[in-house]
Amino acid sequence: MSTVSVHEQANLSAQAVYQRLADNIQQVVKGQSAAVRKLLAAFASGGHVLLEDHPGTGKTTLAKALALSVDVSFKRIQFTPDLLPSDILGVSILDPEQRTFHFHEGPIFANIILADEINRASPRTQSAMLEAMAEAQVSIDGSLKKLPAPFFVIATQNPVDARGTYPLPEAQMDRFALQFQLGYLSPADEVEILSNQILHQTQGHPIEQLRPCVSLADIFMLKQQVQTVRVSPELRRYVVDIVNATRRAEDIQLGASPRGSLALMKVSQALALFDGYDFVTPDQIREMAVPVLAHRLVMSSPAQFAGKTAASVVGDILKTLPVPA
Repeated sequence: MSTVSVHEQANLSAQAVYQRLADNIQQVVKGQSAAVRKLLAAFASGGHVLLEDHPGTGKTTLAKALALSVDVSFKRIQFTPDLLPSDILGVSILDPEQRTFHFHEGPIFANIILADEINRASPRTQSAMLEAMAEAQVSIDGSLKKLPAPFFVIATQNPVDARGTYPLPEAQMDRFALQFQLGYLSPADEVEILSNQILHQTQGHPIEQLRPCVSLADIFMLKQQVQTVRVSPELRRYVVDIVNATRRAEDIQLGASPRGSLALMKVSQALALFDGYDFVTPDQIREMAVPVLAHRLVMSSPAQFAGKTAASVVGDILKTLPVPA
């Protein structure tokens, strides 16, 4: 068998893993195929996801559906104003008999973390996630402790103007590869949810029926195949030009960082693989530009008062920048 055919076969296997995950999740998350696609692109490319939307739109259900679809460890952390960093990372407890301290791992030590309502915790507690999300490790009692691989954070937050919230600082926002909203469902999809609830009233929530459909080995294979997707020099420059334009836009006080360039390239590689390509096209980059970059931008005060948004700025950049042929 030739090298090319082996590579094509691996790509087909990776596509099959993606499709199994997407189909399994959409058993309980109705009408959100675009959101599922973005979530899995971040998961496969090694990024983290921030979901911001109003309560009841399915943010937590989407996160739990992914966790239950993969045969890995999952922990949910409910962020509250009184949550402490040690409640997330863990704490050393004295053993009086042996007169030594033993470290008890916090919920951060899992493959998939649901950080629910992350902006309800204080900035001090939010900062406990920074090192974990950037380097998949935590520093505790003067020593480094590695987090399990894969390590994937799905954080949810209520709109930043909601009562009792603390806005996430720029450094925290930059740790997320993607931020997107779910939005309200179409009436037809909402009716289907009601019908499913009636059907499963005696069996509990439909999410309780979900079972793992892929293994840990499948996930590692999917991640490895994403890294083999080619990105031409022209498209690498296109990514950089988009990001650089955010730094020069007059409505932007702080543009996207080089971490934003890397995230845009990586999630575009994942989308290309999902679409059956072994190379990235401009379409995948353009599809992911807003969810990858908008949350990293800090708008100027005049632009905010004028009602402009970071998403509209990125959209204008995409309209004006020439697309590589």
